[in-house]
Amino acid sequence: MVEVLPVSVTVLLPTRNEEEALGATVDAIPRGWCDSLEIMIVDGSSTDRTREIALEKDVRVHLEPRKGYGRAYRTGFAVASNDIIVTMDADCTYPAELIPELVKKLIDDDLKFITCDRLSMAESGSMSGLHGFGNWVLSFTARVLFGYGIKDSQSGMWVFRKDIFENEKMRPTNDGMPLSEEVKILARKHLGKKKAIEISVPYRERVGEAEIHTWGDGWKNLRFLYAKRIGLARKRTEWGPLEDNPDSLNNDLPEQKN
Repeated sequence: MVEVLPVSVTVLLPTRNEEEALGATVDAIPRGWCDSLEIMIVDGSSTDRTREIALEKDVRVHLEPRKGYGRAYRTGFAVASNDIIVTMDADCTYPAELIPELVKKLIDDDLKFITCDRLSMAESGSMSGLHGFGNWVLSFTARVLFGYGIKDSQSGMWVFRKDIFENEKMRPTNDGMPLSEEVKILARKHLGKKKAIEISVPYRERVGEAEIHTWGDGWKNLRFLYAKRIGLARKRTEWGPLEDNPDSLNNDLPEQKN
């Protein structure tokens, strides 16, 4: 992309023990295509070199001691510095090279939220048969319960304007894996189908060991959908970071004190 987009963008990656793939994931993110680009990880107390690698790559590191995929995002959404947020996993599965194109579409089409469907263009070996079936079951169930028309309820690549969370009804409440399906439900409900769309992108084989627990996380996701539908889903922690969360911008990470 030759054009420099007049926007500020934060690429947000939740991490826990991603030392095998984090460097390659960060390196794949294009540079120089927007006015300001922040790459940030929200790290869930990794015990490997994840945070060290991020610092070596000049990536902002925010340490979130509270557990959970959703918890990392509910913190990251609040502390991200820029106006547009792009999310991905730090395991080389999502097409980082498409970030400028997706952000441009968000701007050109005056959209609020884009979620990326992995299932239509998943590459061979990117997910096991069991994971593929589980994704289909969860996505089908979400469409039936909420009628929102999203093909891939579990995708972790989204592009959206940070200010959507000024509306507190748009703030997801789940601290675990179900946040992924929750944020899509909220986007379609509160932003509308014309402002919150789905685009198919390639999905690739993961680098490194997965933190996901197939049966346990699958059951939590399925249970959450039914709880959300009948109004029984409840938040357990507040939106945003703890006051004393270490952040590399403050030079108070354990790795920065050594």
